[in-house]
Amino acid sequence: MGSIVGQPSGAFSLTCALINEILVKAKPMGHHEDLQSLNLGFGFLYYGLARTLRPEHTLVIGSGYGFTVVCLGLALKDNGRGRLTFVDPSYSLAGDGPFKTVGGRGMWNDPEKVHEHFRQFGVEGVTTHYRMESAAFFDAYGETGLPRIDLALIDGNHSFTHVRDDFLRVLERSRKNTYIFLHDTNIYIRELIRHAGVKRWLKLVARERELFEVINFPFSSGVALVRVKRETMWMLEP
Repeated sequence: MGSIVGQPSGAFSLTCALINEILVKAKPMGHHEDLQSLNLGFGFLYYGLARTLRPEHTLVIGSGYGFTVVCLGLALKDNGRGRLTFVDPSYSLAGDGPFKTVGGRGMWNDPEKVHEHFRQFGVEGVTTHYRMESAAFFDAYGETGLPRIDLALIDGNHSFTHVRDDFLRVLERSRKNTYIFLHDTNIYIRELIRHAGVKRWLKLVARERELFEVINFPFSSGVALVRVKRETMWMLEP
């Protein structure tokens, strides 16, 4: 994808006013943020990495109120290039229960409201939402015409099986030097009672040192960053 119409490269969107809007309306959950000091926490990491890498295609799996989508989308907008694919079936804890979602708020049911939500941050032009589970999205990936993935953030269903499957499906569409974020690597109690498996999956990925580089930021709910070192198909038995 080339330059975004009407958006010059070299722009910088993160004004104090917009940061406040992001923290209030995109409602980060567990991203080491602080409203009082206008600190986006991991949001600065998402924005900064996307500005640095200049990805053509960024994929976000899951978001309660769109915080990660907005931070990454603003980087693409300010780069003047790239597209963001956002996959979320719009489950809610109240409507679908804890086995479907914990952080979901049912925000993504109405396409017009989704467009308006992202428009208030200026990222509607770079963001496409797919209201479906990630497995269905990947099954239909070839039909979407989307390119390979340069940057991904996995924050969907947190069960070990789903995190593993999301990671491996991203890997299928990745390349050498694709970067993959995994959110919620530091939710100790949920890991302890087997209600989440992000940290357990990350430990398995970290063992494969010839294939991946891994750094974990164990603050707030935690986020890890994985670099793909080889163009290879990698499978691991559960």
